[in-house]
Amino acid sequence: MWRRCLCLRDGWRRPLNRPSGGPTATVGTGANIPSPSRGYAPPAERKRFYQNVSITQGEGGFEINLDHRKLKTPQAKLFTVPSEALAIAVATEWDSQQDTIKFYTMHLTTLCNTSLDNPTQRNKDQLIRAAVKFLDTDTVCYRVEEPETLVELQKNEWDPIIEWAEKRYGVEIGSSTSIMGPSIPARTREVLVSHLASYNMWALQGIEFVVAQLKSMVLTLGLMDLRLTVEQAVLLSRLEEEYQIQKWGNVEWAHDYELQELRARTAAGALFVLLCSESTAVRHKLLKD
Repeated sequence: MWRRCLCLRDGWRRPLNRPSGGPTATVGTGANIPSPSRGYAPPAERKRFYQNVSITQGEGGFEINLDHRKLKTPQAKLFTVPSEALAIAVATEWDSQQDTIKFYTMHLTTLCNTSLDNPTQRNKDQLIRAAVKFLDTDTVCYRVEEPETLVELQKNEWDPIIEWAEKRYGVEIGSSTSIMGPSIPARTREVLVSHLASYNMWALQGIEFVVAQLKSMVLTLGLMDLRLTVEQAVLLSRLEEEYQIQKWGNVEWAHDYELQELRARTAAGALFVLLCSESTAVRHKLLKD
């Protein structure tokens, strides 16, 4: 078994010193509650109980160490991820926590827990079909009939991404003002199911997570294919809300907070998919004592 250790901060050259304290017996990610779209809902907060965060590589993949203890999942499985890049990203989440561990900010850790424990016990086909089912209620496919200014805004902002998806995948999607939504052809579903089948189970967990955040399969495809940035995808998913804000005004701090939270979750999901799909490891020099 080939093994090495990477410590966070200062160019990965030395551990970060932290005051010790708090529980140390079990290094898990807390008791979590299963939910259909995410698998786990992390606990709110916990006092930081470790000083240093590091990464080691074992036979099963890359592991996260909090001091000299192995991180574990809510089901007490060894927290092991398939790529070094993902391990670095997760370790950075843990290292960035201050005196209090705010689990609700650790989206990559939560996605890894869901992938490792699979609390809803879904297989690859079920994950794919759950994501494709969002087409039935896709945000960009539902249009209003009035006011005219919003109708025009939806046409100008949403039509181009639908047209891109139709051309990119050779399918028909369309849009509708009916409460029933557009009628998505069976072939469109088949093509997208086939496309998603090219992703591994870990990446599919991330894709479904992003779809759930944006309430849109179309926007998620645009994000995964780098047709859209995270900021663009989020704004397109909130188009009607942003229209109402411009018309009626912003609720102090609330709307900004929601926007930043949605960006953070979407960015984490997109990064998770990328790092789980990456076949090459991030190269780092071995650390010298």
